[in-house]
Amino acid sequence: MGCCLTSWFLKKQTALAISTTEAEYVSAGKACKQALWMKQALVDYGIRLDDIPIMCDNKEAIDLSKNPVQHSRTKHIEIRHHFLRDNVQKGNISIENVSSEDNVADILTKPLKREPFNYLRLGLGMMEQID
Repeated sequence: MGCCLTSWFLKKQTALAISTTEAEYVSAGKACKQALWMKQALVDYGIRLDDIPIMCDNKEAIDLSKNPVQHSRTKHIEIRHHFLRDNVQKGNISIENVSSEDNVADILTKPLKREPFNYLRLGLGMMEQID
């Protein structure tokens, strides 16, 4: 945590998600677009990155991004949202599971008790540890 290039982005989704998996998949796809843009921007400065990990806390969305087969449960997802899956297959992006305890985004989206809040705040790199 804290040693990675991080992009925070908030925008109301224009697509209606039928499931949590679909919502996470669409969000990860948007993160993929932004990560690839940042990767290209770094290339312009002479910095090359091979594989960019995107952290996701939804196992089903991760499985969907790694599986090129169209299932009946996923046929309602618009084709444009499969940008993530295409880039995972090409090797431009890797999608990895992040546990709920280590998901830094939770600090912005969920009410947390003091200990998890302090731990995630350290992960943001915004504050040093206070004894």
